[in-house]
Amino acid sequence: MGVIGRAIVEVSSKLTGVVANLAQEKTNGSSRLGTFLFPFLAFFLGNLTPDGQYPWGNLTDWGNNQYTESPITGAVRTYDFVISRGVIAPDGYQRDVLLVNGAFPGPLIEANWGDKIVVNVFNNISSPEEGTSVHWHGFLQEGTPWDDGAPGDTQCPIAPGKSYTYEFIASLYGTSWYHAHYSAQYAGGIVGPIVVHGPTQAKYDIDLGPVMLSDWYHRPYFDLIKDMLAPGGSPRVPSDNNLINGKMNFDCDAAAATGDKTPCTPNAGISKFKFQTGKTHRLRLVNSGADGVQRFSIDGHTMTVIANDFVPVKPYNVTAISLAVGQRADVLVTANAAGSDPKSAFWMRSDLTKCSAAKQPIALAAVYYDQANTDTAPTSQPWADAGDPERNCGASDDLDKREPLYPIAVRGEPAVTKEMKIEAYRNASDVFLWKFDGVSTRVDYNHPALDMVVKGNMSFPEVWNVRDFGAAKTVRLVVLNKEPGPHPMHLHGYNFYVLSSGPGAWDGKTIVHPSNPVRRDVEIVRPWGHLVLQFDATNPGVWAFHCHIAWHASGGFFSSFATQPEEVRRRWGGSGMPPKMEQVCREWDAWSQINVVDQIDSGS
Repeated sequence: MGVIGRAIVEVSSKLTGVVANLAQEKTNGSSRLGTFLFPFLAFFLGNLTPDGQYPWGNLTDWGNNQYTESPITGAVRTYDFVISRGVIAPDGYQRDVLLVNGAFPGPLIEANWGDKIVVNVFNNISSPEEGTSVHWHGFLQEGTPWDDGAPGDTQCPIAPGKSYTYEFIASLYGTSWYHAHYSAQYAGGIVGPIVVHGPTQAKYDIDLGPVMLSDWYHRPYFDLIKDMLAPGGSPRVPSDNNLINGKMNFDCDAAAATGDKTPCTPNAGISKFKFQTGKTHRLRLVNSGADGVQRFSIDGHTMTVIANDFVPVKPYNVTAISLAVGQRADVLVTANAAGSDPKSAFWMRSDLTKCSAAKQPIALAAVYYDQANTDTAPTSQPWADAGDPERNCGASDDLDKREPLYPIAVRGEPAVTKEMKIEAYRNASDVFLWKFDGVSTRVDYNHPALDMVVKGNMSFPEVWNVRDFGAAKTVRLVVLNKEPGPHPMHLHGYNFYVLSSGPGAWDGKTIVHPSNPVRRDVEIVRPWGHLVLQFDATNPGVWAFHCHIAWHASGGFFSSFATQPEEVRRRWGGSGMPPKMEQVCREWDAWSQINVVDQIDSGS
């Protein structure tokens, strides 16, 4: 049985085959995620120091503030990314996609806490050509705001045939991901995992690495946006399938019955994982999808959560966990179910919740103990709370339970309190759009807001939706959702404190666990509800704050915050900006002067 949103139904046998009918190269290109060929991760890169310490020295996850005590190791981790078009079939349904180094999901970026990460990104997208950019989700980009990867905000897009080098310090540690930030491009395949090794008091034996959970679409992202933003178009963009590490089966017969003649191979292949009997495994969960809230579980196994986003937390046990788009959770799982029988096999499940527009919401992978037959499907049953419980579309009612391991109290009254309403409307052309704080955003690819701040120009066009917080050191955001759907809110450049989340309006006084509130970089505001966040606005730059549902951001649900603008001008005004920022804009200007930039959405 499988739990999928509104009812418990039988999982079709057309989805549960474990013997793959397609080679890995056909389903995922050069990626090895989801196969036994993907290696376990080491606990850190390199060797202990001569005096026997880890690369980050004697810093701990419980005794050191990672925002003020981040190490600088001097190590540089360099990657070369080529973004191009390709044809693969992650679920058996063949489609044109966008790939990083020929892989979906893209290559793993791996570093130690305090390392510098350097990624040379080459835009080889052709037939047709498109711009691109890459965002390194959750990284603070302190001192490198131009490498945040949000086009129209922090950089111009990378023009076709050109490259851009991103360089930034891994000042936080844990699990994250990278993705394109140009339009809804990442829904076409430009995503990949990031692991930053750091201190942990949690005890485990094996690091299984990333487990990427993603809704999946059978049509190109641009066509989906074009339909959504057409007169009379619907804001709901239903996904066609749900994937674990880029893999799942699909009912090809059902597609053919509608007249769809796209090549489709049934039982293309699901992801598989090996557990060592009696050992404890670390799984790094990432919701890398475009829309849906995921509900993740492993039959018969309790998970111990040790981190949410880039924040280590006091361990707590769950049998299922919800992740909105952009959220991550590091969990520990001990292979001791079924009496620790080494021949055991279990289903790993991730189901899209009822608030997600999904035609087929179930994702399955197989977990095999040491001696299990890996060509045999598991017969395990789901936990009672797997699938989609009635719990506010993934919004949290347990803020008092998710406690950061290193305590940081909320500062006193904020310097600025900003109320931001979420509203939907149809314009004069009957196009459905989102307004955030009264504006439906459209960025200007040729004029990044950061460049204006550096030059001392704070007169932003209203449609850019940039809010200037000046010299304020603390900012409180009261997000009011006036609509019936959930929204995962993501802030670039910062981790925020989650002060309150609930139905209706905030009462203006309730703060949950003020001595050590939840910290992370994505949190859901529930339907018809409120979300109160606060952040220490000490990172100079221009930082996006938006809904992480790709289709909502495309529809205008996007804003930006200018924090410490005088410090931006002091540090980088005149000739202080790196030449590459001007170079990428010159190249984009030259390309866009002779090519039509088909920016039909917000752009970011």
